[in-house]
Amino acid sequence: MPRFSKPVCLLVLITGGAVCLLGAGESDERQFTPRQCDPDQVVGSDTCIKCHESELKQWRQTPHYRTFDVLHRTPEAKEIAKRMGLRSIKRNDTCVTCHYTRQQQGTRLRVVAGVSCESCHGGARDWLELHADYGGPQATRETESLGHRQERREASIHAGMNNPANVYLLARQCLSCHTVPNERLVNVGGHQAGTTDFELVAWSQGMVRHNFVRSDGVANQPSSLERLRVMYVVGLMADLEASLRATAAATENAKFAQTSAARAAKKKRQLWEVQRLIDEPLVLAALDPLASLELTLGNEVALREAADAVGKAAYKFAEEVDGTSLGAIDPLLPAPKDYKN
Repeated sequence: MPRFSKPVCLLVLITGGAVCLLGAGESDERQFTPRQCDPDQVVGSDTCIKCHESELKQWRQTPHYRTFDVLHRTPEAKEIAKRMGLRSIKRNDTCVTCHYTRQQQGTRLRVVAGVSCESCHGGARDWLELHADYGGPQATRETESLGHRQERREASIHAGMNNPANVYLLARQCLSCHTVPNERLVNVGGHQAGTTDFELVAWSQGMVRHNFVRSDGVANQPSSLERLRVMYVVGLMADLEASLRATAAATENAKFAQTSAARAAKKKRQLWEVQRLIDEPLVLAALDPLASLELTLGNEVALREAADAVGKAAYKFAEEVDGTSLGAIDPLLPAPKDYKN
């Protein structure tokens, strides 16, 4: 159990938030520190809609999209900004980093969207053509060879794309904002200390799901059961990693530290429940460094080392495990009725 005073119960974030990929396969605190996409790399959703019209239509129904018009008008957001000494919610790094997308337009830096395609997948200027090349002028998604698909994926990731083929990269994107790793924003601003009920399957398979590429571009297909199993396990590991990093960063025994430590302790318990069911070496590799770990102030080095081990195990699990052998955890998966809408 966390060794802070009684944790504070929190609600979800005012709106959803997500940020841009920093480095595929890396696992350190930088990956869970929200950072805005490079505005020079942002091309805007109008470019994405040329190939992803169905995805854009789905996005426009989500809180991620609506935050652009709604967030700055909410009393809660205004009060947080006031306590933080911020004059405009759309004109400061603290709020913009998780809640908006900025683009460089000539000499002006402008907020152009809420949490957008590029918030989650990365500023697209350097990887857009790579992502759209299926192997030649006449090639299509349907005719692309498996070899070329893998090369395209790797090249796109190297150029800055957050490709969700590795579920850990997807989870890391979500949690870099949904754990709100900003102590002053929580303790001084009164912002909620993360989305404490966040769970990767439930939050990715509801309203924000946009898997049209799996069918004819019209049907919004859910993920397969095998993928959902991997998502559940990797989501727990990534959440544990993010919570450990937040706990390591805490400097005072207050709301931020208490909530982060309680969250880490909860995810550890849930991951042990998974391990008892599947006896998976990579899950054990994530849990072993936590056997005697103290979730206390002043234990930064050990907490970060444990987080590194959890992240590396999570990335490898997402790469190597296909979910077919994880049927024992099916009772733990959230039911469709519990998906976030």
